[in-house]
Amino acid sequence: MAREKQPEAAAEAEGTPERSYREQLDYLNPIAQPLASRKLTRKLYKCIRKAAKHKQIRRGVKEVQKFINKGEKGITVLAGDTLPIDVYCHIPIMCEDRSLPYAYVPSKSDLGAAAGSKRPTCVIMIKPHEEYQETYDECLEEVGALP
Repeated sequence: MAREKQPEAAAEAEGTPERSYREQLDYLNPIAQPLASRKLTRKLYKCIRKAAKHKQIRRGVKEVQKFINKGEKGITVLAGDTLPIDVYCHIPIMCEDRSLPYAYVPSKSDLGAAAGSKRPTCVIMIKPHEEYQETYDECLEEVGALP
């Protein structure tokens, strides 16, 4: 009986960002621009899941900041509901200085879950890798097209 309920719970967890996307928009910070659309948010989560399997993500403000300074390339994904803003407001500026693409997604808990963590995370950098290159390129193109 317990085994039957687990797939349902997994399906609910997978569907959570889709159902509550509009509700999550109520908790956004004023600096959360450019914000990924619902469709792009799902693509980014998918790409993060694939990158996490291959250990190709950088997670957390300190780690992402360190590797941006070292000149590592990738897509930076920031959570739009992180408080206080001071924790990570310098990351977009660093990305712009180094011409790195970045986008905001509405939820830090969904961002952490996509990375395979139980803890919420406010910043993730997705590094390119040949195993998921097609998904990465799609995300890169769409994030680059954001205003």
